[in-house]
This record gives sequence, structure tokens and C-alpha cells, in this order.
Amino acid sequence: MPSPWGYECQGNKCVKEAKTGVKALVTLNECKLTCGTAGALWPHPENATLANITVQFLPSGITFEPTVPTPVSPLINEAYNLFLDTLNRYHPHYQDGGAPWPEHWDPAVSGHKVHVKITVREADTWLTLSTDESYELIVSTSADTTTATITAATFFGGRHALETLAQLVAFHETRDVLIIVTDALVNDAPAFPYRGLLLDTSRNFYSVAAIQRTLDAMAANKLNTFHWHITDSQSFPLNLESLPNMAYYGAYSSDAVYHPQDIKHLVQYARVRGIRLLPELDGPAHVGNGWQWGQQQGLGNLVVCVNREPWQEFCMEPPCGQLNLANPNMYTILGQIYQEIARLFAPLDLFHYGGDVVNLNCWNTTEEVKSWMLANNFSLDAEAYYTQWGTFQEKARKLLTLGNGGGEVPGILWTSQLTLKERIEKHLNRSLYVIQIWTSGSDPLITDLLNKQYRVIFSNWDAWYLDCGAGAWLGEGNNWCSPYKEWQRVYDNSPHDLAKNLTKSTHADLILGGEATLWSEQTDESTLDAKLWPRGAALAERLWSNPSSGWQEAEARFIHHRQRLIQRGIQADRIQPEWCHQNDGLCYK
Repeated sequence: MPSPWGYECQGNKCVKEAKTGVKALVTLNECKLTCGTAGALWPHPENATLANITVQFLPSGITFEPTVPTPVSPLINEAYNLFLDTLNRYHPHYQDGGAPWPEHWDPAVSGHKVHVKITVREADTWLTLSTDESYELIVSTSADTTTATITAATFFGGRHALETLAQLVAFHETRDVLIIVTDALVNDAPAFPYRGLLLDTSRNFYSVAAIQRTLDAMAANKLNTFHWHITDSQSFPLNLESLPNMAYYGAYSSDAVYHPQDIKHLVQYARVRGIRLLPELDGPAHVGNGWQWGQQQGLGNLVVCVNREPWQEFCMEPPCGQLNLANPNMYTILGQIYQEIARLFAPLDLFHYGGDVVNLNCWNTTEEVKSWMLANNFSLDAEAYYTQWGTFQEKARKLLTLGNGGGEVPGILWTSQLTLKERIEKHLNRSLYVIQIWTSGSDPLITDLLNKQYRVIFSNWDAWYLDCGAGAWLGEGNNWCSPYKEWQRVYDNSPHDLAKNLTKSTHADLILGGEATLWSEQTDESTLDAKLWPRGAALAERLWSNPSSGWQEAEARFIHHRQRLIQRGIQADRIQPEWCHQNDGLCYK
């Protein structure tokens, strides 16, 4: 039964009205597609001009003409196939393998062609911090053909343009066809080169399928870095060919393991979607289970304080564990791990060392470490241990470089006691390290880092920790970083504004971008999508567009984009009643 309601774009809002025959009203999807300066596009492009007219077509009418360097050809073809799959998913009765698109009774619809032309200039096929992700998209319609012309410097810009083009298409609710805007001009580029999400797969295990789904959603939002916190003190689920004992002793079960072929598959899966897989092997803290086999193999204790109690005295959360600075075999094993990681994630353009919440009491109450310190003429005060932590980090950097075939890889470290202003320049070369800020957005440490010319990535917990707002898993009450970080707070957290408020400068050249984190003490893949999405989309627009306006301007597009994520198979959380989606602007407070 046809709806008695239709929509008209008024003041950049889709206004719901009764069909009286007086006005030419359109469906909700068509109105969303054409209303406002950016229609339904997410994240908001740098510059966009859209027509307010659409034309109907079927997926069978789409053709593709790539002009790209040879190395780019397989990637762009696969990205185009993903584009087609996205359009099929707009059909409400989509099933894997294709949507039930019948030949239309209207020959103008069946005969309309959508010709996608894409030109990529450069042959680069791997993402780096200097990759040009910009693109231009021109849509024009003449007679029975709509032509979408994409021009980009790199594959990554071309892929982003295909995502934008997919968002200029929608399902027509009453005619069982697709619609596309007749004309559009989009010139676009990201505000930040690093736009990330962190997933912790050590506290709880996530299947490859769940990670793929996360990568799909990231691609739909033009996020480009999947920060994979693979291991921690709870588990070591990474199966290494040269060190099978790590997963044997460290995985929750034989099924909760990532095999080498899984890693290689996900690296390629992500690349086609414009995303780097950034591995993190945390240390010297956040290690434990998986490392216990050293003594049995004649290598001594590779770690100390493993599962030690009472845990409150030796670590931030149970179970405890830190690398054993007194055992040279620890470095041998660490080097082997780095070598395999460098091979599995090749080519590495970034690597995350972790490096936070080291507990000095763990080392200082372990006789083996204390004896080693004294035997080497080190005192047992805090600064002596910080010095040894710094020495460890330099050795780790050299081991990673060696494991990477001699190629220096920029390293990322969490803010910690080692990154304080009185220590950081002693231990961390600003040209070799990027510092990821996980403390609050008002932390004076941010000022120190920027004034000392360190490159930074923002992940301030008071806005971008997506695991906050649950009940405490250690004791009672709320978890430590409560309250819940609502999408509005995620959206309005601007790294440039935080820097300017603290230092009177945006330090634009030093702020690489930002990252939302999902630590998994209270999350597994059954709740993954709802924890990440659509709040991850709010992060994405902040990092792609860095809008000067607040969340209120974005709300209607955001609610509609959440619907689009659902169409793509992402179980994104509800933000408002459906009534709000159908009545733009009436749910503001």
C-alpha cells in the first residue's frame, strides 16, 4: 500500500507532508539524497555541489572504464566490485549473491546507463602517512546516460570516490529501482592522514569474520587505520610459525587463534578498502600469558610477575606480567616475534610498540631483576628503572628494524611515564616516534609534546574511548572511564581545538589525526558492531572533514548514515526513534 506521506526539502531539512496532489513530493530516500549542500554524504566532503533531481536505473545498467597503472588494476577492479555489492545491498530484500532486481516495466529505467570512469595517476598501492587520498568526482546526465567521472592521484583516493558515488545512489521505495543524482561535483580530501579505530582482540577474541565486518564499516566511513591490539597479558592469540609456544600457552583455546594465512588475508582485505592494518605488540608491560614457556625450554623467565597476586600491587588490571629486563633471551624471542610480524603485515609503514602503564613495583620486587640491576651498577630508584625502560625501547626499535630487513619503521607509543617532559627527549627521538595520547584532552602533557615538536595522534579517553559507560568489571559501580561517550561528544572532539586551547596553536603539522579505541574487557563480537557504530562514523567525519560546526548540523545526515550501515550488514546501534529519521530537526532539544 502506498504511503500517504511525501517529502519536500525545506531549509536543508526533509519535511514530511501529506500527499494532496498540490505539491510534487518525493520519497524519503530521494529527499535525503538531494536535500542540503551534501545530501546524504558521510563524511561531509570538502566541497560538494549536488543537483536536486534524480534519475532511475538498475544495477544491470552500470558499466566501468578504469584508466589506471598496471599495479593498481586488480585493486581498482576489486573496489569496483565492492561498489556494485554496496548498491545491491540497498535493496530491502538483498541476499548474498545478488538482489532481486527485475527488469523494469518502464523502458526508460531499464535502458538508463550509469557509466563509471575512473582515472588514477600514480602506481602506489600501499598506504603511508604521505599518501594522497584526494579525489574529484563529477556526475553528469545526458539523455539516457549518467556518467560518473573520477580522477584521483592514487588508488586510495579513487576508492574513496567510489564510496562517495555509492552514497549518491539510493533505493526508490515505491518503484523497486535505484536512483542517482543527475549532476554532482565533489572535490574532496581528508583533513588528517591518520584516521583510526583500535580493536583489542586479547581481552576477548574476535573472529576473522567480525574483523572483516569492522573493516567494511571503516571503508564506508573513509577511516584508514585498523589499529590491532592483538596481544596483552590475558592472551596471545597470534600463531607464529617460528614460535608456536606463544599461542599454545597464550590462546584461550585452539580455535581462538589468528593463523598466518588469516593475517595475510586481512592485510589484503583491508588494503582493497583503503585501510592499513597497524599491529601493536605491547611491551614491556601488558605481557604475560603466552610467555610462560621460557624456563621449560632452557631460556629462563622471559617475563616476570605473570598472574601475580595481589594484582593491585603489580599491574593496572589482572592478570599481571612484564618483560624480564634481566634475561637476554627475552630480546632474542622479541626479535623473532618482530621478524614474523614484519613479514605478515608487510610492508610495514607504521608499528605500535604499546609502552604504557609499566609498574615499577613489579620489577623492583622481583629478585632476578633487582639482582641484575645491582650487578650492573644500577640503583633501585624509580629513575634507574625508567632509564632501563628507555634502554629496552631502544633495543626493541633496533630489533624491529632488523626484523624488517633493515628498514626503519616509524614507531607509535602510548603516553606514559616515559613520555613526560622530563624524560621523553632522553629516550625517544622525535623523528622516530609518534606519541598517541590516551589521557584526557586537557592534559598539560599535550602542550609539552607539541612544544617539543613530537608528532601526535589523539585518543583522549574523555571523548574517544568507546568502552566507557558500563558497569565495572573489577568490583562494583561504573567502569573507570565512565560516563558513556555519546556520538555528539565523539563528533565535537577536535584535535586542533584541543591543541589550540592548550598551546594557542593548532600545531597542524604535528597532529597526524586521531583514533577511537574499543578495549575489550566488556566486549566481544556479539556486541562489537553496536559498541563501534555509529559512533565510529562520528569520529570519521571529525577526522575526514574536521568541521567547524558542531554535531547539530550533522545530525540528520548521521541518523540516515546509520540506516545505510544497517543496509550494509553492520548492526549499528540505534540513536533515535524512526520518527526522528522521518522528521528532520524535530528531535533537537
